[in-house]
Amino acid sequence: MGSRAADIDFTFTDPITVRGALDSLARVGWSMDVSLGGLSYMIDDEDGMFEWYSSSPAGAGEVLARLDDPGNLPYSVAVDVYHPEAGTGGMLLFLPGRTEVAFVPTIDRRSVPAAPGFTDLAWYLRALVPAFVGTGLEGYEAVEIKH
Repeated sequence: MGSRAADIDFTFTDPITVRGALDSLARVGWSMDVSLGGLSYMIDDEDGMFEWYSSSPAGAGEVLARLDDPGNLPYSVAVDVYHPEAGTGGMLLFLPGRTEVAFVPTIDRRSVPAAPGFTDLAWYLRALVPAFVGTGLEGYEAVEIKH
């Protein structure tokens, strides 16, 4: 049968901080995901282990400072984001150097109404691209593949 995976890869002309990306997303209805009572974030480190952490919503400032710490620039970091009005979200993955950011719809993924096995990538593009237009967005690539 197989499973499907979808993501949108954004490319920026200059590095973007996690805080800058989240501030831009907040203007169009997105926020750090707190649906399970806390924030979920990831920091890859020297050993290549993608370790996920959680924090209380009150610790958001500390989480953002940790993700944007210059010492983490050579590593991937991620944070879960959510659009409460739309009831969907996913992981925002910042690759080393921070000029490439991937969005992976992992939280209540929206599907194409006439083809529920497929991700509604057009909806996610309409919900994400406008936030990044003023932040040096150079381009994007949206893909869905079957494994």
